[in-house]
Amino acid sequence: MIALEKLLLVQLGTFTLVVARVGALVMSAPIFGSRGIPLIGRALIAIMISLLVTPLLATQSAVDMTHMLVFSKHLISELLIGLLLGFGITILLNGVQITGQLISQLGGTALADVFDPNLDENVSVFSQLFYFLTLTMFVLLGGHRLAIDALLDTFKHLPPGEAFLGVTYVEALTTLLGQSFVLGVRAAAPAMTALLLATLVLGLIGRTLPQINVLAVGFGVNSLITLGGLFTSLGVIAWAFPQQTGIAIDLLRTTLLPVDASP
Repeated sequence: MIALEKLLLVQLGTFTLVVARVGALVMSAPIFGSRGIPLIGRALIAIMISLLVTPLLATQSAVDMTHMLVFSKHLISELLIGLLLGFGITILLNGVQITGQLISQLGGTALADVFDPNLDENVSVFSQLFYFLTLTMFVLLGGHRLAIDALLDTFKHLPPGEAFLGVTYVEALTTLLGQSFVLGVRAAAPAMTALLLATLVLGLIGRTLPQINVLAVGFGVNSLITLGGLFTSLGVIAWAFPQQTGIAIDLLRTTLLPVDASP
């Protein structure tokens, strides 16, 4: 009876740690963590994945649940691993919204805002367009499968109860934040350059030829340049985003490897 009780505690402890890691990824990763999916649905996805993974890890030594302080520490570590994978990819997708925001500000369409339920605030229409474009590309590239694959790989090197808190997690998130910002600015660079040059040219025309209504002419010119820059930025994102996604997932995989297992 005592042996059965210990076995059940080991199984329950392993399952709890696995649910924490998987659940953190499901709640924060793109597609899985969308608010369009009910909370119960996301919880069921996390539980089903955990039920599939737990039997493969139950033979390994898990943390004793009777020591609540030690178990709580490992539970937090598991949550951070899942959040690093899910939130790291989300940062990359949300960074593309910078492109739409910059084009909206320079093109004079910043007042056309829509509500974004994921961010719980108003964003520009162009930001939503770029976000859904990158989200579609993420699905077409199999990014959701790559995220789950990266999560399952972590159980090989960091089984439940052996996760650790490292400063490399913060460094990885900082690197991804910088990469997402660079991607957003790089995609908006053609439109930014064209709109700034158009503003300078219109300003010179207004100073040299005061009889021309610069406001009326400039509105149409800015609209045409904004549309042209929008299509150019779409092409830049379609070219750069797949490469950046692969780099980001590889960075997250490397960050979660133990020091002795790192390539």
